[in-house]
Amino acid sequence: MQVTNTIPAVWEKGYNNYGPWLREKYKGARVFKVIVDGGFTCPNRDGSKGYGGCTYCNVDSFTPSVSRNAPTVRQQVEEGMERARKGNRADKFIIYFQPNTNTYAPAHYLKMLYDEALSYGTEDIVGLSVGTRPDCIDAEKIALLESYTDRFDVDLEMGMESIYNDTLAQINRGCTHDDLLNALKLVENSKLDICVHTIFGFPWETREMMLKYADEINRHPQIKFVKFHHLHIVEGSVMGVKYKREPFKLFELDEYADFLCDLLPLVRPDVVIQRLFGLSDRELLIAPNWKLKKSEIQYRIDQRILERGVVQGSLVGCL
Repeated sequence: MQVTNTIPAVWEKGYNNYGPWLREKYKGARVFKVIVDGGFTCPNRDGSKGYGGCTYCNVDSFTPSVSRNAPTVRQQVEEGMERARKGNRADKFIIYFQPNTNTYAPAHYLKMLYDEALSYGTEDIVGLSVGTRPDCIDAEKIALLESYTDRFDVDLEMGMESIYNDTLAQINRGCTHDDLLNALKLVENSKLDICVHTIFGFPWETREMMLKYADEINRHPQIKFVKFHHLHIVEGSVMGVKYKREPFKLFELDEYADFLCDLLPLVRPDVVIQRLFGLSDRELLIAPNWKLKKSEIQYRIDQRILERGVVQGSLVGCL
């Protein structure tokens, strides 16, 4: 059955965009995420499952330097909120544990850390967001996160990265797609909002293979948010070393915009798109260097979506 092409009023760009979604949910307040580094590592960095981490990963590449330089949780929260107030006129905040695996510790330690982060300026904090790996989730940790839902909106962000186990093995992910499926099973009836993160552009995956990600997202109604990233190569990663030795094909901006235009109609319209692409700090980025600011990339992608008349979900159930 085809989904209607009518765009809801909140959809300014033809897709269920996180920014307008936040504004509507919080009655016009400007809501920003405050990144917190809890000092975690990953099971495929510390030897539990492997060493070296995912081949594309340098944790510094997706953590702003201002967050990395604040040593305590309190400083990170207070300074992050102040920056957002001054720079973005923020009204409300979501505390976002982003770098590495933020459930990779005993539940009692996690509680201590989450409690600390949520204890400063609580009148302006509306949410808690925790990024992790699907193989570092269990019933006890889900119950802990759910214990905050009476006071905050809580979302659990898990790295799907790829739906193909061959890809996950090649990138030294240290877990399989079944691990994600098992985690999604645990949160089927949870109060948590579930976000999955994907990466498009692994050179051995075809366009058709990547478009299949939408089918996998659609079949799990507990997935509320998604973050789409293109593969980028950064300094300090295994993939970065390999790329310098023998460069391989990566998305050009127009190619990636066109890919998103093909992908979005296949994604359920109720899924909120938190991000369409990702960028590392310029000093860490090797490729692809689109030589544009984040806002300029966003504009180019949004313009292509509008030019092509793309509507998220318009082809769900048609193929």
